[in-house]
Amino acid sequence: MRLTLHADYSLRVLMFAGLKDSELSTITEIAERFHISRSHLMKVVHDLGRLGYIETVQGKNGGFRLMRKPSQINVGAVIRDMEEELDVIGCLQQEGFCRIEGACVLRRALQEATKAFLAVLDKYTLEDLLRPGRSLARLLAIDWAPQGLNTPR
Repeated sequence: MRLTLHADYSLRVLMFAGLKDSELSTITEIAERFHISRSHLMKVVHDLGRLGYIETVQGKNGGFRLMRKPSQINVGAVIRDMEEELDVIGCLQQEGFCRIEGACVLRRALQEATKAFLAVLDKYTLEDLLRPGRSLARLLAIDWAPQGLNTPR
């Protein structure tokens, strides 16, 4: 299974915002620190805000921050919310895709593999991803002082 950049960037945005605690983050600083597309990040941030993961603040000194505590943001849920399609091959997407569908064991195996993949991700929260806080902050050039890992407003 391969995740899209949208899901990848979503997790990066959440991790960055989580490290900054209640301080606002911006698309520009994330794009610069991760060396990724600012325009793609705009859609990611929009979607995260629409889905209630982040709060966006408009204006000259605007940005965004987490709306929930990192312990309340499940990695598996983020992936499900951000990926349009998790099926690894066409036969998982629709009935009648392949002529051997009625006797195919591969289809069932791939469905089970996808469920297992998501089950593992469901065991992790954003808080887990932020555990190496000091190291992550240093790599991303964030002034970091552990406070309680994000106290949403």
